[in-house]
Amino acid sequence: MLESLEPARINHPSPLGAVSVEFDGTQGTAITPGLPEGADFKQFLIDAGYSPDEYEVVGTPRTSRWQKYDGDWLTSYRFNFRLKNTLVDLPTLYAQAKKTKPPVVKPVVSDKVFVILTADFQVGKVASRGGTKELIERIQTTYAAIEAHLKKNKYERILVLDGGDIVEGIENAAHLAQLSSNDLSPMQQTDMAAALMWDLLKFTTKYAPVSYASVGSNHCQWRVSKQAVGRPGVDDWGIVILQQLRRLAVEVGLDVTFFIPQPDDESLTVDVFGDGFHILGLAHGHQVSRPDGMQRWLEKQSFGHQPLAGFTVFCSGHFHHTRVEELGPAHNGGSRFWVQGSTMDNGSDWYRLTSGNDSQIGITTFELERQIPFSGSIKRF
Repeated sequence: MLESLEPARINHPSPLGAVSVEFDGTQGTAITPGLPEGADFKQFLIDAGYSPDEYEVVGTPRTSRWQKYDGDWLTSYRFNFRLKNTLVDLPTLYAQAKKTKPPVVKPVVSDKVFVILTADFQVGKVASRGGTKELIERIQTTYAAIEAHLKKNKYERILVLDGGDIVEGIENAAHLAQLSSNDLSPMQQTDMAAALMWDLLKFTTKYAPVSYASVGSNHCQWRVSKQAVGRPGVDDWGIVILQQLRRLAVEVGLDVTFFIPQPDDESLTVDVFGDGFHILGLAHGHQVSRPDGMQRWLEKQSFGHQPLAGFTVFCSGHFHHTRVEELGPAHNGGSRFWVQGSTMDNGSDWYRLTSGNDSQIGITTFELERQIPFSGSIKRF
């Protein structure tokens, strides 16, 4: 019944008389006419001018079969296809590193630290905002805005936080959907994500020494049949990316200090000025099922003397929207705050379709000032 409904987009008939062919330059959908038994539906793409060297069928085709008056059977196929290797020149991390010249930065005593909270890049994911090409363009535009801000302000240090889910992965709850929709393999995702973070480190180190921290997250976990295995502070693509960035930073001389959790932890804290006043905590946020459960989880962390016990500002991602919440008194005379970072991903259409809501994209940033409590003010780029 659904096969006869008209789509809400213009269909471009193929010269072969297929029911419809739609192609947006990267991905497409085709519905063939009835083909005889034994016919290869992939041949339809070839005959329509889509070379198998450049295009590939993804996912499992849907079929409709019916019998002709002469007893022969015909089958119509509905299938998705996409352009192979949409990024012709995938930038490897080492290729990027070879182009890096360490900047000479004059020490600045400004009593301010600039915090950049990146979250949920989910590199490799394809959704309503596009694929990897569109993600790169969006991130680079945001980077340019952040650099313009750094040019106008003076900071003693810049703190870059990888809030998790930097890659999409292939073994999460919707793993079958990921296999059909991702435009990069797990290896390519990791390489691209590392190159994007390397770009961030390259330009931020022009303005101040940089600290970089990363924690485990659900999309980056080592998973087998959707089940997390291994140690959270070790067996995680985000941690692996940090390790590669650290190796290259040392090699080329970038002034970057790196932080990761203990091997069996999913969170960490950083003493921002080294004086115990601002204790910045970081976890991805997948430890709770809903944002409203985060405060209770943090209370348990403090009660159990976990890594986040003494935080003054806690940062997370995972829930794909900006949130700033005052949680209670801190040891420094101010309040404890929770800052949830915006997403940069290509969209969570399943959530949009079921809830009616969508996330605003961006990178969340804020300033911390020496011996002055954080007030909850943020800036999203």
